[in-house]
Amino acid sequence: MEPKWSNNICKRALLTGFTLFIVLVTKSTQAIDIYADSEVILQNGTAGTLRCTFKSSEVVSHTTVVTWSFQSSQLDNKFSKAAHTIFYLSNGKEYPGLAEFKDRVQFIGDINKRDVSIQLSPAQFSDNGTFFCDVKNPPDVMGTPARMELRVVLKESLPASNTAIIVGAVCGALFLLVLVAVAACIVMRVLHSRHEYEGCTSLESVSSQAPQQRKKVESSLEGSRCTSPSGPLQGPVIYAQLDHSGSKNSFHKMEPVVYADIRKN
Repeated sequence: MEPKWSNNICKRALLTGFTLFIVLVTKSTQAIDIYADSEVILQNGTAGTLRCTFKSSEVVSHTTVVTWSFQSSQLDNKFSKAAHTIFYLSNGKEYPGLAEFKDRVQFIGDINKRDVSIQLSPAQFSDNGTFFCDVKNPPDVMGTPARMELRVVLKESLPASNTAIIVGAVCGALFLLVLVAVAACIVMRVLHSRHEYEGCTSLESVSSQAPQQRKKVESSLEGSRCTSPSGPLQGPVIYAQLDHSGSKNSFHKMEPVVYADIRKN
């Protein structure tokens, strides 16, 4: 029983060790990642940049290898059946590839910054196709090459750039703000002028009512003056008892005596 038990332990230990080895090796060989634009559009006859970067857990050294390849999308092109190398970098040295790209491809990246971009100048219609960017940074050598589709078109067929769109959007927003500000100023002026007009009309109504009240007062005064007598005012009537006979038994006759009022009108 003991030999069988020990054999099972050994088998399990070997299987576990082998699994860990496979995991570590696979992880180390697939640690490199390569990135590139999925599609690039260039104007015919102009220079364009084909950007490519990579990410690796290993330090970049002279053993790092960069390869750019091209496969045409035109069926009548001789490079349409398979990818052909157009640029190669190894041990810090650059090597040209196909003669069609020899004088038109220039390395503009910085391998220490993990940038392996190239410039294509001038772009031609025959460059329509797929470009592949591959990087080997030992021991990271199992990365998948980045794939980029290149379209070379006429100037009239170029899509609007993001910069133009952003500038247009900003200009449109500024124009809208100006319109809103102008409209606000106009509304404020109209309201202000209407308020002033209402104030003026209220003052005019008050001022027009004041003369009418004055006229009423004057007319009432004139009426009172007209109703008053024009002659001298009669004084109060005082009744006095006069004795004409001089006797005690004589009849006393009451006669009114009018005294004139000497006050001035």
